[in-house]
Amino acid sequence: MGEYTLLIAGYKYQSFSESTTRNVSSSAPHAVLVLTTIAAEADGAALARTLVDERLAACVNVLPAMTSVYRWKGQVEQDREQQLVIKTTRDRLAPLEARLRELHAYELPEFLVIAADGGSDAYLAWVEESVGSG
Repeated sequence: MGEYTLLIAGYKYQSFSESTTRNVSSSAPHAVLVLTTIAAEADGAALARTLVDERLAACVNVLPAMTSVYRWKGQVEQDREQQLVIKTTRDRLAPLEARLRELHAYELPEFLVIAADGGSDAYLAWVEESVGSG
């Protein structure tokens, strides 16, 4: 197993070895990504902060406004929305979904769960620690 140093845009980041990376064949991580969208004019940062403050998410990325085209109640609609990418764990999904439904303005909020099939042990541990009771 080799050791690597991550270089991004000329900046050197911490070295890591292959053995620090989990994948499907090792212990399965509990981390998941949840996608949801909110209106472009909504305060995505405030929603993100609430989810992190309440330990429902380790991190929430609020992406810039985009155009969404979708079918709703038999009609094709088009709106400006923000995509939120929420990092959490499987055991926080039910309370996260319940809280999002409370806070969300949409009648049917997007709530898509994507399993994390792998990742660095350190990052996955941080996600678990961040949403734990600690």
